[in-house]
Amino acid sequence: MTQTAMPHIGTPLFYTVFFVVVLAMIFVDMLSLKRQGAHEVSAREALGWTLIWIVAASVFGAGLWWSLAAHFGTAVATARTTEYFTGYVLEKSLAIDNIFVFLLIFKHFSIPPQYQRRVLLYGVFGAIVLRVLMIMLGAALVARFSWILYLFGVFLVYTGVRMLLPGAEHESDPGQNPVLRFVRRHIPLSDSLDGERFLTLRNGARCATPLLLVLIMIELSDVIFAVDSIPAVFAVTLDPFIVLTSNIFAILGLRAMYFLLAGIANRIHHLDTGLALVLVFIGSEMLLADIWHVPTLWSLGVIFLLVGGAVAASLLFPRK
Repeated sequence: MTQTAMPHIGTPLFYTVFFVVVLAMIFVDMLSLKRQGAHEVSAREALGWTLIWIVAASVFGAGLWWSLAAHFGTAVATARTTEYFTGYVLEKSLAIDNIFVFLLIFKHFSIPPQYQRRVLLYGVFGAIVLRVLMIMLGAALVARFSWILYLFGVFLVYTGVRMLLPGAEHESDPGQNPVLRFVRRHIPLSDSLDGERFLTLRNGARCATPLLLVLIMIELSDVIFAVDSIPAVFAVTLDPFIVLTSNIFAILGLRAMYFLLAGIANRIHHLDTGLALVLVFIGSEMLLADIWHVPTLWSLGVIFLLVGGAVAASLLFPRK
């Protein structure tokens, strides 16, 4: 499988700057959580944080172009920056599917809205660590076995077609998850919440609260969704640095996007169809790369069209 030959841009300096930026943003997020305490996130607050994360990702992309233009020239800078923003939009779109699962998990465990923010904050941190490890593994496999991209393509097409089949909605019971059953058998559990705490004391013994179970389920769901989203970004670019940065910036804004969309999740009922078509398109693009390489800007346009069309169809034809 071939793609346009360009140098990988992941120098130690670029990685250092990226992780410093991410850690600084996480620190600001944690400081904000500590100052505000437990509270129900309003739509206005969620919109504000969503815009902050989008602006931060855009500023990083602009800085990336400027730095690449100085080191590699404007052609490489434009190509890699376009791949970065395409990967970011793709990952952001696919991450919306996580929100439906998060809603199901919070509903199953009856977690009040004022306690959801802290769980999602720690869930995002864990997701970042897991994504870094999975992307490093994926990049190593692609570098050594280029044919694995075809497996990624087949898997994405299969997943997308499966999502299009009737009954392929998120209706499973989180309480029946085998990992959760294992935790319940081996860790003492409390039946009630203790504020925002993951651990509490009951009769002098330390035990886990339902928030810890929710955190475990959220981390597990992100691993499952990463199996789809990470191969999809490899269809856009084979540069590990671009895959990593676009993924992480999209994940950083997931918590704010959850609170922004949670109230209207039932109204965008055609979104799963749009995301399924995105997976089919990206998978087909990987399988046909040797015959015809789809320009990155075209991929970005198709993603916007499919996701935006699904949202528009949901609003124009509401669920009866």
